[in-house]
Amino acid sequence: MTEKTILLVDDSRVARMMTGAAIVRLRPSWRVVEAGNGEDALIAAAAARPDYVLMDVNMPGIGGMAAAEHLRRDFPDAAISLLTANIQDPIRYHAERIGVGFLIKPLREDDLARFLDSRQGES
Repeated sequence: MTEKTILLVDDSRVARMMTGAAIVRLRPSWRVVEAGNGEDALIAAAAARPDYVLMDVNMPGIGGMAAAEHLRRDFPDAAISLLTANIQDPIRYHAERIGVGFLIKPLREDDLARFLDSRQGES
């Protein structure tokens, strides 16, 4: 299996630790790059060139939705999904409009696995 890079973005250090641990359990050979806000995510993405991005929606500064829009333009082949407990229709519609996925917090490991499988088999 080809090693992939996933950018994990959440302003909660605990959420990053828990989600990062689940990613490592599911994909031990993958590299997990973390960022605590949208600004840092854009910088980290430029350096890491992620294959996957999992991003919280509600963060201070550049929020997840705006950062995801930038990343979608800069990394059109990356699998990007927003992660939030806010499941209101406008957020879902906006995510769909910009071409990113949507996962609900608390994140279940089977949902995470489906997201990680979304680009399997691609080089």
